Amino acid sequence: MIQKGMFMAAPPNKIWKPMVLAMALLTGAIDAPGLLAIQQTQNLPVNDYQIGPKDLLEIAVFGLPELNQTVRVAEDGSITMPLLGKVMVAGLTAQDLEQKLASILDKQYTKAAHVTVFIREYQKISILGAVGRPGQYELVGPTTLLQAIAQAGGLTTQITSELYVYRTGPDGKQERIVVKLSDVTRGGNQELNITLQPKDVVMIPIDEMLNVYVYGEVRTPGVIPYLSSKRITLLQAVAQAGGPTEWAKKSRVMIKRKDKKTGKEIVIKVNLKSVIGGKIADIMLEEGDVVIVP
Repeated sequence: MIQKGMFMAAPPNKIWKPMVLAMALLTGAIDAPGLLAIQQTQNLPVNDYQIGPKDLLEIAVFGLPELNQTVRVAEDGSITMPLLGKVMVAGLTAQDLEQKLASILDKQYTKAAHVTVFIREYQKISILGAVGRPGQYELVGPTTLLQAIAQAGGLTTQITSELYVYRTGPDGKQERIVVKLSDVTRGGNQELNITLQPKDVVMIPIDEMLNVYVYGEVRTPGVIPYLSSKRITLLQAVAQAGGPTEWAKKSRVMIKRKDKKTGKEIVIKVNLKSVIGGKIADIMLEEGDVVIVP
């Protein structure tokens, strides 16, 4: 399942075999060198990379050393060069820019100018949360969501059920794409394996381990851990504590909870017999709840 904000995400240019990549991601089997090898075998069109803001370009002009320079692309997509002044470069490939600069030089200064453009640093994306190596990564060529996760060391065991891609639109507003992980990994839905854009932030929330406490007439009283994405009910917590003993007064179970706003303790009285019998609904516990079976 994918939820889109103000735009439709384009499908990736390259389709990976979903089940093979899903297994590699979930086990962390693909690391950065492994991803590089896969990219090389698939012949990703790196030459089609479009220059954008923050890219660092190395420009050399044969016979005109005064034009040789290393320059970073400005936020408006331009660079400034001696003699030539401001030149718009955003959206061009390195080869396109070579031809553009050569054309300008041919018209103004020299004939048959030979220009070379090398991209030293590429635009970046951020991958944060439950991956092996969170951080910033260069966006070299068309990169899908799963390729980026693989480059960041694969998913850890602390993943939640969803991930989020935050993207800044042309109007400067931030948009969010929500992707259900099981759909794109186990389900193999390649429409969700979107192509990332410069400055995208991929957030994979870490599934926290939380605790509730069960005391009194249960067989193994103590701390009951659970994952924040899974949550836990009163019946589940009592069951994990070994269940009530034969002396338990199941009709007088109490849940002690601290109010998040006031900090005061709240006591919730529950007839566990009625919950077990299906006469009343089970209660969802919250982090730090203390269940007492008298």
